[in-house]
Amino acid sequence: MKEVTGYVYMSRKKTKAQELLLEIYERLDDLDADKAEARAGRILHGLGFTKKMQNKQCKDFSGGWRMRVALARALFVSPHLLLLDEPTNHLDLDACVWLEEELRNYKRILIMVSHSQDFLNGVCTNIVHLTKNKLFIYGGNYDAYVQTRQELETNQMKKYQWEQEQVAKTKGFIARFGSGSRASQAQSREKTLAKMMESGLTEKVVQEKTLSLSFPDPGKIPPPCLMVQGVGFRYSDNTDWIYTNLDFGIDLDTRVALVGPNGAGKSTLLKLIGNQLLPTKGQIRRNAHLRMGRYHQHLTEQLDLNLSALDYMMKCFTDVTEKEEMRRIIGRFGLTGRQQICPMRNLSDGQRCRVCLAWLAWQCPHLLLLDEPTNHLDIETIDALADAVKNFSGGMVLVSHDFRLIRQVADKIWVCENQTVKEWPGDILSYKEYLRQKMQADFAPSKK
Repeated sequence: MKEVTGYVYMSRKKTKAQELLLEIYERLDDLDADKAEARAGRILHGLGFTKKMQNKQCKDFSGGWRMRVALARALFVSPHLLLLDEPTNHLDLDACVWLEEELRNYKRILIMVSHSQDFLNGVCTNIVHLTKNKLFIYGGNYDAYVQTRQELETNQMKKYQWEQEQVAKTKGFIARFGSGSRASQAQSREKTLAKMMESGLTEKVVQEKTLSLSFPDPGKIPPPCLMVQGVGFRYSDNTDWIYTNLDFGIDLDTRVALVGPNGAGKSTLLKLIGNQLLPTKGQIRRNAHLRMGRYHQHLTEQLDLNLSALDYMMKCFTDVTEKEEMRRIIGRFGLTGRQQICPMRNLSDGQRCRVCLAWLAWQCPHLLLLDEPTNHLDIETIDALADAVKNFSGGMVLVSHDFRLIRQVADKIWVCENQTVKEWPGDILSYKEYLRQKMQADFAPSKK
């Protein structure tokens, strides 16, 4: 009997091992294990890694590139449920276009949070809106969600107003005829009103608070504000030239977005314009009265997190002596009440970015140099920033991976590529289509 029991136990154990092995084989098939290295290379290439970069150790990359590695790993694993929180942060436009196509064709469940409306439109088939501790699901992409929600709220407001009118009329009738010859009608209407109230009336539509940002008027200065003449730049004698023979001008009516492949030198050009870097060759001539304000991805790292936003701004701008005046200044950027006086370490990344925007605005610059300003900002704040830039009376040079922001604020597109800067003949949407076609050509199977 013991031998039989032992045989059954071993048989069951063997069956479980076979089932587990079968699951492993199925998972390896799902991952195309025989093509794993090529697939990993394709994903990394799509996210901007060159062949040389793909062989570097992760510890040698900056934080932004490590985020790309983490994103590549999540895509490579191809899980049944993929959760992405702001996947376009730290990506350039080329990588955003590739990722949009990759996720659009993702065959499994994808749930993501993103501040990029353009990206949401390209990827999502459903939008989940979290409000008042409830989730509301809308079919379609982000634009469809906005339109559907507006229509629903319009209909809800009409129904609310109709119900309130009916309640007011009924109460008026009851008050007028409750004890007269038409008392029976009044009692009937009172019962109808009671049933109406019991079943629940339509809630009034309460519009979410909208944020309004603004940059102060810097005043006028005579052109030219800034002239780039025969500029070339490289970081050292042992490195390649990033730019050669640049010639262009910037004035107070300039509204330009810098685009181009990763490593082309978009942020470097902003630093050259902003005087954080000096040209290797040529010269950059600036109007003696020109004030520039540069917002960049690492600006929040310079904040003293032990200070409150209010104390930090008072420390930076000693000409503002009244705290109430500084409170109003910070309040324009969506930080109110306790958010102004608590240590900045208790603020979210997005709130710290708002502190930096307030700091930038109060320098009253003639020229805004914005390097990826949308990282960590929500959609409402990005829209408010776009409105503030559109109403700004100075100039702007922008680097961003957010196609919608570029479309809203830039009237010219400059492509940084092949050591030079050239104006793109179309708008940002035509440039996106160019990137999509270029990406499809790069990833098309080679003909033998």
